Formats: sequence, structure tokens, C-alpha cells
Amino acid sequence: MISPDVERDTAPLLRRVFALDSGHGEVTSAELLATALGVCEVTINGKPASPDLLTPGWSSYEWRLRYAQWNVTDLLEQENVIGILVGNGWHTGHLGFAGGKALYGPERAALAELHITFDDGHVQIIATDQSWASGPSDVLADDLYNGESIDARRRDLTWTSPGTLPSGWSGTRAIPFDRSRLTPYVGPPVRRQEERAPVSIWTSPTGATLADFGQNLVGWIRLSLRGRAGDTITIRHAEVLEDNELGVRPLRTARATDEYTLSGELDVFEPTFTFHGFRYAEVTGWTGTLDELSAALTAVVIGSQLDRIGTFACSDPLLNQLHSNVVWSMRGNFVDVPTDCPQRDERLGWTGDLSAFVDTASFLYDVESFLSDWLLDLSAEQSHANGDVALVVPDVLKIQMKDLGSEAPALAPVMALWSDAACWVPWSLWEAYGDITILEQQYDSMAAYVRRVSAVLSDRDLLEAGLQLADWLDPTAPPDAPFEAKADPKVVATACVYRSATIAAKTSVLLQRDDDAAEFLELAARLRTAFNAHFVDGGRVLSDAPAVYALAIAFDLLDEDADRVAGERLAELVAESGYTITTGFAGTPFISGALTKTGHLDAAYRLLLQTENPSWLYPVTMGATTIWERWDSMLPDGTINPGEMTSFNHYAFGSIATWMHRTVAGLAPLEPGYSRILIAPQPGGGLTWASAALETPHGRTSVRWEINGDSLTVEAEVPKGSSAVVRLPNSDELHVGGGMHVFHS
Repeated sequence: MISPDVERDTAPLLRRVFALDSGHGEVTSAELLATALGVCEVTINGKPASPDLLTPGWSSYEWRLRYAQWNVTDLLEQENVIGILVGNGWHTGHLGFAGGKALYGPERAALAELHITFDDGHVQIIATDQSWASGPSDVLADDLYNGESIDARRRDLTWTSPGTLPSGWSGTRAIPFDRSRLTPYVGPPVRRQEERAPVSIWTSPTGATLADFGQNLVGWIRLSLRGRAGDTITIRHAEVLEDNELGVRPLRTARATDEYTLSGELDVFEPTFTFHGFRYAEVTGWTGTLDELSAALTAVVIGSQLDRIGTFACSDPLLNQLHSNVVWSMRGNFVDVPTDCPQRDERLGWTGDLSAFVDTASFLYDVESFLSDWLLDLSAEQSHANGDVALVVPDVLKIQMKDLGSEAPALAPVMALWSDAACWVPWSLWEAYGDITILEQQYDSMAAYVRRVSAVLSDRDLLEAGLQLADWLDPTAPPDAPFEAKADPKVVATACVYRSATIAAKTSVLLQRDDDAAEFLELAARLRTAFNAHFVDGGRVLSDAPAVYALAIAFDLLDEDADRVAGERLAELVAESGYTITTGFAGTPFISGALTKTGHLDAAYRLLLQTENPSWLYPVTMGATTIWERWDSMLPDGTINPGEMTSFNHYAFGSIATWMHRTVAGLAPLEPGYSRILIAPQPGGGLTWASAALETPHGRTSVRWEINGDSLTVEAEVPKGSSAVVRLPNSDELHVGGGMHVFHS
């Protein structure tokens, strides 16, 4: 691991010149292994070694530093220059919402090995060591939150060719580093996904030049232009407008600003050591026309390289836009780590957000390897924290909380929903993809978590100690106290950990851990008994809030009679609210399913199709192109919610898409990996057709239904080797095998 031998005022360049070993024939292969304390871009003879971005991403650096593996055979010549540009990234840049910087270490560095294999089997290795040189780059500043500053006048491409080094270059020094931390990527790399041109450019009331890209996205703006040397173009980014100006207040301390200084030649700027969440941009310093600016700007969308596997569409344009918003929020927050938001001074891997959303994520995209990698970080953090599951993974809060000392909040030892990611996420991956490997990988973590739950239960066998975030962002909670939901936090917490205990028990049975299965089943039984004894009275659940009914019904916590009463009460509460949303992070993923399960399908549809605030469709009517953090992140008058915590790209409330897939379209797994499929559309809400399709491990499956008069026609595709159970309204249950099928009801 090497770093410049002198402090640089730019992102450092590292390079090594080498010739291929002679007398061994042609090169048959060349593999480059690369990583960094920070992020790195590697070139060979001036050409990128890979399209990957932000390598090696963000992992729990104390225990896991990933390295990339790239085939660079086609880039080699007889004389070569391998170069590395090193950025701050998550390692040494700003991170978290407490103003922290360089939380993992004070300096950036890189490590690389190039393995070149010849015809005769000879292997030549070029590795980072103190023979490498270091020099300045044209990247004057780089930060994920604040943006990037590039001075094209400082570009000197002679460093990419063998020969005399440019001025200002010197040597390198070795950085102490434990190589046992190195691990290959499990998940996919981050890459450019698509490009978008501005849909409009105009001058604001204050004279600012603004551009609209038509979609709230994550990435950066590429600028291509020729201008006067020394002139600077500044680009600020934001998700929304307020009073027809750039709405930057929700960014908090993140500057989200890129600065480009022109060389006088044709310059192409692309700030690849940062990323922004934005739909709008303000451009300062432009001297050309607005049409010329439109041609010069391109939004580059980035994200982890995930395959899209699931789709949904229906006859209602608002629902189609809602589903699109869910997809775009997932894309923008699956950038190496599943984050809460991509734009402000936070961007952390909150476990509760993922617990709420994981079923939706695993349908829309193939996230098996992506989340398997993240779960390894969860396990690493947990194993160094007495079995506690972190609120964010990788866990930077532990570093920042340590700095707060006695001023740190007294959070619950087990944070229900958030901590439950240890069980809920691997179980969702098992159900979605049917590969038991994920349960084997995460079993120790799952078991340690539910044992931690058992250890912190009260004498009443309930989860009662400490501050729970619980039904976070219930819209009735005060803006400055989003944890003060209607739902009693003890009820929410106990219900969530009950689900984890049952998941752990099922996992133990699958993996033939009989003693553990008995232990976890006994824990689940105690939790269920205590829940009913202390929280349930004739089907009424303590605090009488929609979220507690939704969880009790969805998790099968109630006996049959109580379940019926709870369903009726839930439907009453939903009606009393005028079919607007009254749940937060915990209740929202489950409320529609709970209504459906207890025979209140019409209420679930009315809740889904509501357009008044708060509702899923209210943001759509306000022009949203992603899911908002708050139900009213933007108020009806077009002003931004006054709360300090206001994001316009948060996927958690997009969990409604799972109900759209499974109930509206009618496509759900009956067995893990869709080896058996449930085809059970439940039309309602005035929809005349709906469809969903999914690439399962066994092949493509799809459902499409349409209503003509009083007739329902369902077309279904079942992969070869799978089977399906078909449940249609007013019809007997059918069992079918692979192939195309048409049903009428």
C-alpha cells in the first residue's frame, strides 16, 4: 500500500514504468488486482483498466477492504506505464451527518498487483512499492458530499507515457497495512448506467441559469466545451426547485458543487470521484447561449451494475409513475451500499430502510450478490459489537458516537426493524432466489442476533428498554420528532423481533440445526404469548394505531378471532383517516397486505389510489420522479418541508410495490426461488388491466389480467421446471405446470 512521499494539494497520481519480460513468448493473459484507502482509477498506457467507478467502494474497512480484479491483456504494449489516480471516497472524505471527515484514516493510498502470464507459463508481477513515482493531478479537490474541482490547465498526459516525468513529481512511501483485510468483491461494481440530456434550460427570477434533466437521478454532469483559459464553470445540484430557484436547503452541509477551470482547448470534464442526487443544476460562469449550454451538458447516471429482473404496469398512469419512482429511488440508492438517500450529508446504509424495502428490491433487480456483500459487512460489524446489529452498515455511527461520549442518545440495545435486517434481509434473498447459500453464510449472524434479543427482553418477555425508532416517520409525528408515532414503540418492537425469531427458527430447520431450532421456536412462542397477554385485548392492540394492527396481522401474531377483529379495526382506522397514510417505516410495508389478508381489499386499493396528502400518489401529483423520505417532503404550495430531515429520494416507502406485484398483478413466490409460483391477481380500484413479469432462477414468469365487462381474463407464463397455483376470484384453485396458460373468471 503506497502513498505520495510528500503531501499533495491535489488527488495524487501514482505510476510505474515497466517493460514486458523478454524470452517468454506472447502474453496470454494479464490480470490487475487493485484497491485503495479511498477510491482509485487505474490506467495502463493512458487507457482505463476498467469501466468500474469508485473502486473499491465502501465496506467495513476495519475488517474488509475489497479489491477489484480486471482483465487488462489487451492494454499491454512492450513498454508500459501503469498509473493510479487516488480519490478520497468514503475513506478519507466527509462521511455521515455529524461533519466527520477521514473517519477511517488520515491518508489515501493504493495497492495494486499486475500479473502477466506468457506463453511458456512465466508470470511477471508488477506491484505497488516504493519504486513507484507520485505526482499532482488536475483534480484539485474531491469529496462525495461537496463535489469535485478540476483544473484542465493542470492536465499533463505525458505522465501516461514512458520517459521523463513531468515537473513536480517525486517518490512514494509504504503505508502500514494488514493484508488480511483484503477480500475480493462479492457484489457488482459501480458503473455508468445511462446518459440524459437536459429537457429545458432557462434563467431563474434571480438571474441564475438552471437546467432540468427531467428525472431525479444519481451521478454527475459531464461538461464538454471550449472556452477561455482560466475561466471557471461552477455547477450546483439539487433535487427540487423552490420559488423557482435551486432548492439546496435539504442538502444540509453537502455543497454538491463541481468546479471546472478551462484550459482554452476543447475540455471534457467528468467528476468521477463524487456523485450527486439531483434533477436540477445551476450553472455559473457560462458565457455562451442557453442552446449551446444544453448541448454541452449531459447527466451521467451511475449505480451498481444490477440486472433488472422484475417489471409492473397497469391501466392507471399514476400507479405506473409511482412504480417508476420506486425503481429510480432504488437505482439511486444502490450505489455500492444500500443507502437511505444519495444527496445530503448522510448517504448511509441504514438497516431499517432496507428491512422495509428488501422484498421490493429483490423483485425489481437481481440483488443477491449485492446484498450478500453488504451482509458480510453487517456480520463483521456485529461480531465486533457484542452481537448488536448496527443502525448503519458500514457502521460509521460507532465512530461518531464515540466522539459524542455521554452526549450520545440512549438508544435501545436492540433497535427493532433496523436490527432485524440481520434476519429479514437474508430470508428475503432466500425466498427470492432459492439459494440456501445465503442462509448458510449469514446463519451465525442471524443466531447471534436473536440470542441478543432474548438477552435484552424485559421480565414480561417484551422488548421494552431504550429509545426505539419504531414506526419512524409516521406522518402524524411532529416534524422534529419522527419517532413519536401513534404506534406504541414496544408493540412495534416486540412484533418485529418476533418475526426475526420465527425466521431464525425456520432457518435452523432448513440447515438442520435442531437444537437451535428448538431454542428459537421457544423464544418465538414466548414473544407471541407475551405480545397477546400484554398488548392485545379481544383483537384490539395497544395504542390502537394502524401500524400495530398491520404488523400483528402480517406476522401472524394473533389467534383467528383476534385476527378478524384486528382486521376490522384496521379497516375502520384507514377509513377514518380518509384513506390517507397514517403509518411510517414499520407499518407501511405491511398495511396493504394486512388489509388484504383480512378481507378488506377495497380499503387497500383506496389507500393505494389516494392522491391527497399523505399518500403514495400525492408526491406523484406534485411531479415526483422518486420516492420521498417524508410523505410531504414538498408541501402542497410547492415549498419544501421545513424539517431538517427532508430527502426527495428515499426508497423505504416504495415498499408498496411488493403489494402491487403480488396482489394487484398477482405474481408471488409459493416456494423459495419461485420453484412454485402463486398466480392470484385481485383486481380492484377501477383498474382494467395489470401485469408483472419476473426473471426467476428457473426462467421467465409473468401474469397479465384484463377486465372486459364482467369477464376477467388472465394470461400466465410459468417457467419450465416450475409449477403454479392459480387462484382467481369466484373460481376453484388450479394447479398448472410450465408453459403459457389462459384462464377466465
